[in-house]
Amino acid sequence: MTKQLTGDKALRIIVIGAHPDEPDIYAGGTAALFAELGHKVKFLSLTDGCGGHHEMAADELVRRRTLEAKEAAKRLGIEEYEVLTEVHDGDLLPDLPMRQEVIRQIRRWQADIVITFHPDGGSHADNRYAGKVVSDAASFVAHVRNVVPEVPALSRSPLYLLMPDYSMRSRYTADIVIDIADALEKKLLACDAHGSQFYEFSAWGRDMLHEVPESWEDKKDYLLRGWAQFFDTSEEMLPALIKGYGAERAGQIRYAEPFEIASYSRRPDDEELKQLFPMLCPSSGGINHQ
Repeated sequence: MTKQLTGDKALRIIVIGAHPDEPDIYAGGTAALFAELGHKVKFLSLTDGCGGHHEMAADELVRRRTLEAKEAAKRLGIEEYEVLTEVHDGDLLPDLPMRQEVIRQIRRWQADIVITFHPDGGSHADNRYAGKVVSDAASFVAHVRNVVPEVPALSRSPLYLLMPDYSMRSRYTADIVIDIADALEKKLLACDAHGSQFYEFSAWGRDMLHEVPESWEDKKDYLLRGWAQFFDTSEEMLPALIKGYGAERAGQIRYAEPFEIASYSRRPDDEELKQLFPMLCPSSGGINHQ
């Protein structure tokens, strides 16, 4: 583990999903690693998550999922987890009001890194539109001070990264892959905090309600088995893992989170990427630019 931040400026990272629990499952390990190093992480859900249950009424579910998100933030050690309750689950659109809100959010957080979904794909409309609205906002976040003028424009554009939406796994490029072994327990605990999703709604949808265990050790195994694609390394991640950690360590990494550098993002050089991802092995040479 890289030593904690001492004198350097803390990095600021915002992870933008469509529903509460998505930042956790796609980027929770990376977020926890950043937080452990003294950097500032915010999770943002662009909808209230009111559709995510097979039994609970919408208003009750929104209250519950908001509390679950706050608990997950504590378990990950991140600064903030905000759920926008003005937009219902299933109603997200990449319209002007939402674009302006995303610009405000990124600017207020003074983000160095923005992580979100892909704007051009994904079978869930909310996920796709979350990626689309961030891509549309990206042109205005820095320098363009007369757009959303009530929040000062950033002096430099953030790095924009894409999470591989569950339905996009065959179409993403693993440019940066983070070994999350040291944060695995925290990511699992964050998923555990979203009990309405992992132990109820998703379990119901997968016909797995009868398999939900009681003990924490059994729950960990249940999460790792049931959501393996969000934890386990896979073949397409190996080139970036080798560049990030070296060939010897890369072959031993079992749990990782992959990210693609967005086509609309600026392209930092390797030296800056090492600074932006201090958990990468500093002697390895860093990042996959394919």
